[in-house]
Amino acid sequence: MAIDTAERTATKTTAPQQPAPRWRNRESLTAWLFILPSLIGFLIFTAGPVVAAGVISLLNWNLFSPPQWAGLRNFARLGPDPTFWSALGNTAYFTLLSVPLTIVVSLALALLLNQGLRRVAVFRSLLLLPYATITVAVAFVWIWLYIPHDGLVNAVLGLIGIDGPAWLISDGWAMPALILMSVWKSFGFGMVVFLAGLQAIPQQLYEAARVDGTSPWQTFRNITLPMLSPALFFVIVTSIIGSFQVFDQALIMTNGGPGTRTTTLVMYIYRTGFENYDQGYAAAQSLVLFGFIVLITAAQFTFQRRLVHYDN
Repeated sequence: MAIDTAERTATKTTAPQQPAPRWRNRESLTAWLFILPSLIGFLIFTAGPVVAAGVISLLNWNLFSPPQWAGLRNFARLGPDPTFWSALGNTAYFTLLSVPLTIVVSLALALLLNQGLRRVAVFRSLLLLPYATITVAVAFVWIWLYIPHDGLVNAVLGLIGIDGPAWLISDGWAMPALILMSVWKSFGFGMVVFLAGLQAIPQQLYEAARVDGTSPWQTFRNITLPMLSPALFFVIVTSIIGSFQVFDQALIMTNGGPGTRTTTLVMYIYRTGFENYDQGYAAAQSLVLFGFIVLITAAQFTFQRRLVHYDN
């Protein structure tokens, strides 16, 4: 018996492995063919520029003369540069205010549209229009809205007895003005994502909550939010990444002013690289921005294990 067992074990061990079925090879090839265009685009337009920025950050280069080796001197220049830290602070301020406001507005509108309103598709399309509109065009419209004496915003405030500020040239109101415009521009994306998440929640959960006599707030807190957490996490991550790269509206509406009150980090990188032609220093700044985004995104993915509930 021991000899037979040993022979069977040896036969299993030495038996040649069967080749993978052809259909599996075809499926793998098909999958790679579908992935290949996105992979090529990622390598050319994302990974490639990051590597190039890493190389350029070690050089002194003004685009017109041969580059010279600088080592880490471009990174050392960041410490005593007050404009860099001001731009970083402005970007953080923009992110801390615009992201929560955008999420609140998006979620509120998604909840409203999910109440079975008539012609929901029409309202959804209208509310999505700002997001689909070019930022430059939206910025020019909001410049007109913010005109101190004849603008619509101050005209509405005047109706309730409030003397509106000179929004875009005020030290205290220029950045809030950009934030309001950005919230209006971007809430449509989050609204659509939240609406899709709300429509995917099983209605049996709400029926059971009604039978138990739970209040609307308890239903929202114990059913809607947990079931909507994957969509909420996605919107938070993408919104933070986008807000750290804010550029268009600040450039068009305030040009970074007054002073440096609305100069964002991407705007400062642009000016350093393409107005002052200091490519090495601009690349160093961009790598710092990239590092901040990676760290914040990694932190969010760490916390999402506790806060995000996936319906299996």
